[in-house]
Amino acid sequence: MKKNLHRHNKLLSAALICLLAGTGTSAMAANPGKPGIDAATLNTIRETAMGSDWAYQRLEDLTDLVGPRLSGSSGAAAAVTQVAEAMKKAGAQVTLQPVKVPHWVRGAETAELVEYTGRPAGITQKVVLTTLGSSSATPSAGITAPVLVINSLDELQARAAEVKGRIVLFNVAYDQDLANGGRAGEAYGLATRYRSTGPNAAAKLGAVAALMRSITGADYRLPHTGITNFDKGVSLPAAAVSTEDAMLIARLAARGPLSMHLTLTPQTLPDADSHNVIADLPGSDPSAGVVLISGHLDSWDLAQGAIDDGAGVSAAMGALEILKRLGLQPRRTIRVVAWMSEENGGSGGQAYFEANKGKLASHFAAVESDSGAGRPEGIIAGIRPEYAALFAPLQKALLPLGAPVLQRSDALHTGDLTPLEQGGVPIFEPLLNNRDYFHYHHSAADTLDKVVPDHLRRQVALMAMMSWYLANMEETIGRSPEMKM
Repeated sequence: MKKNLHRHNKLLSAALICLLAGTGTSAMAANPGKPGIDAATLNTIRETAMGSDWAYQRLEDLTDLVGPRLSGSSGAAAAVTQVAEAMKKAGAQVTLQPVKVPHWVRGAETAELVEYTGRPAGITQKVVLTTLGSSSATPSAGITAPVLVINSLDELQARAAEVKGRIVLFNVAYDQDLANGGRAGEAYGLATRYRSTGPNAAAKLGAVAALMRSITGADYRLPHTGITNFDKGVSLPAAAVSTEDAMLIARLAARGPLSMHLTLTPQTLPDADSHNVIADLPGSDPSAGVVLISGHLDSWDLAQGAIDDGAGVSAAMGALEILKRLGLQPRRTIRVVAWMSEENGGSGGQAYFEANKGKLASHFAAVESDSGAGRPEGIIAGIRPEYAALFAPLQKALLPLGAPVLQRSDALHTGDLTPLEQGGVPIFEPLLNNRDYFHYHHSAADTLDKVVPDHLRRQVALMAMMSWYLANMEETIGRSPEMKM
């Protein structure tokens, strides 16, 4: 899951001043009666969405009836069927796009500290951890090895001679102060480097296993999983430990040598058959192209995947259902995609790109919601600066939601949409308050109760209004600033 969100109070204030003063108008604002993008239609969409719990009910079905949905699992297969049926009942034209996905199974995961300076006779201490995706296995009986605590990738290289035969712990904290300042995505990006690349680097230096401090802003003694990446031919047992256990290990290491007994028994099985769920609300003008709205359907296996990313999928589904219920036909086709396998490789997004790379010009814009279920504050837009003013009427319509901000960026890197973005498709995402998102992200606490129904209704309203607006714009918004092709 990518996260690159920036929320600034001065940006919110500027947006409010601009909208309330009536500035930043565009050609569309000068023609308020134009069908499809008029204020009355946008207001109707917003109020209808705010009065509906259809999306929350679909999220409840997904989390409570299916639960975890790691790619290749029976839960993932059940979720594909469930979402496809729900979209058919909503009146969408549904197709299933075949996707080959990784099939990784967690297995046993235990650890205990068995030797350390000052240890009373007969005492061991349990370490709370969870295996990282793509981890290899220890022997079934586990391994016992000394622990080396590392505080940066530079330190790992500086102490390379000490790594061989050891369990390396990357003890790097998630910066909650940065998250509280509105930059949770940046804090996540800084910490996730150690999960993504640390085990691979440790393996190359001869480590027997790698651990990392969980990426979370809350100390609930919960480990948080995620994918780790290995070069071809490189593998290593790898896990995330709770923040409390990482701190304990660091304190004991400061006293003197310590050893851990570690057992991880994941399996990487042959790739499995799965699907992206694609649901279309056909446009009135087939030549006008497609506006894609989406979230990823798979989740990690520790919990229900409610905020990552059941909420995003349900919001996209709910946006289409609202438009269909209101009998609104967009000019461009609005396409919902529930992506498969975002968490462990992005094969769903890549499969869609490969199938559509010859017709990217027909994709007017694409939207992905994969930043949790917090209250919306606006829109992040991967567009060139000269097109930002075109969205002033939409910002004004979003003001009653408390979501008038338009934050422009050259590159969003949303995960599933990254291939489309690099191919030239302008990318958008909801700007959500995600200050607390990483308290639960990729952990056993990612459950339905973390989703506030009112926040989800607001996200549905924003997604519906944004997709309707994009689907009916006459002005061009150009190609993505990130375009590589």
